[in-house]
Amino acid sequence: MTERLYYADSYTRTFDAVVIRAFEHDGRPAVALDRTAFYPTSGGQPFDTGRLGAAEVVETVDAGEEVVHRLSSPLASGVHVAGEIDWTRRFDHMQQHTGQHVLSAAFDRLFDNRTVGFHMGAETSTIDLARELAAADVERTVDEANRIVWENRPVSIRFASRAEAEALPLRKETVREGTLRLIDVDGFDLSACGGTHVDRTGTIGMIVVLGTERLRGGLRLTFACGGRALRALRTYRDAVAGSVRALSVLPAELPAAVERALADARDLRRRVKGLQETLAVHEAAALVEAAPDKGGVRLVVSVLEGWDAAGLKAIAAAATASGRVCVALLSAAAPSAIVIARSADVPGDANALLRRLTERFGGRGGGKPDLAQGGGLTGAPDEIASAARALIEDAVRRG
Repeated sequence: MTERLYYADSYTRTFDAVVIRAFEHDGRPAVALDRTAFYPTSGGQPFDTGRLGAAEVVETVDAGEEVVHRLSSPLASGVHVAGEIDWTRRFDHMQQHTGQHVLSAAFDRLFDNRTVGFHMGAETSTIDLARELAAADVERTVDEANRIVWENRPVSIRFASRAEAEALPLRKETVREGTLRLIDVDGFDLSACGGTHVDRTGTIGMIVVLGTERLRGGLRLTFACGGRALRALRTYRDAVAGSVRALSVLPAELPAAVERALADARDLRRRVKGLQETLAVHEAAALVEAAPDKGGVRLVVSVLEGWDAAGLKAIAAAATASGRVCVALLSAAAPSAIVIARSADVPGDANALLRRLTERFGGRGGGKPDLAQGGGLTGAPDEIASAARALIEDAVRRG
């Protein structure tokens, strides 16, 4: 059995231990120790990393009676080792986990809204609430949680039997048997928890909710505490400052300015589309007029500057509408977009032709026998056009 030093003191950074078992775990060397300060993944909190002697601890796993330390290099059974946890990672986890307790307790106290899920990610964490909540009520709860943080209340570790715990005001019932480890945020929250925590709420620094989303009748909140909160706010500051400069508005005017910019962009796209469709008719007529006649079929094969895939399709549709026309149009910019089309009275399979071109030049696409389009073709556009012309001529000749 491994003695878990973090149960009694989350601030233990270094320790001495004996390797009681050396083995391989999921393809890596691993050891179990007689005692450890390394926290294994559990209860929504990720594992600790650090060092055991000269070996790096790359993962810590809870194996029931033992804590498994997966290593960068093997250690021998029976040796004495000095352990050191990655304190930056541990302290970050402590801030997030104690912050979660305070935030969850605030929702429970103010709105009787229980936390039903918790996950600590690499940059942010989430809690899932049992019920939805209005945005103003979320902000009120965050204010209350930060009040507890700034009061710098003691956070202590207590142990109680199951019978003793049943008489205590736990925020959430526990199904664990035996001796329970309780995290006590003085006068505010009492919860059974095996994780690592700070010793005063002020060490959390601050709690910020970065977003919310509805989830299965409840509400998921993304939040950050301490150093993570500071990094997140800096990211948002830089994003807002850059957007404010680009749009020449005040920060408070930014959402409305973005909405206007999006509306203007949508309107511009509609206008461009209309102009392209009008111009496509004239472009198609000029291309058909200049195209050679092969066996009574006009072969329009061209590389066009300034046209995207939608524009190429519009030109192809206009060209083939006149009858007895087969078209292969490519964009000049690499990788090339391509459209292959034929009039209803022209033989051939546009989709089959496109497939042969993508087999040779890469890219992807598809369509129907009379119209197919693709993109991502690599190679010189003129070379692709020449290959397309040869395929079309062969298809027309075969009839």
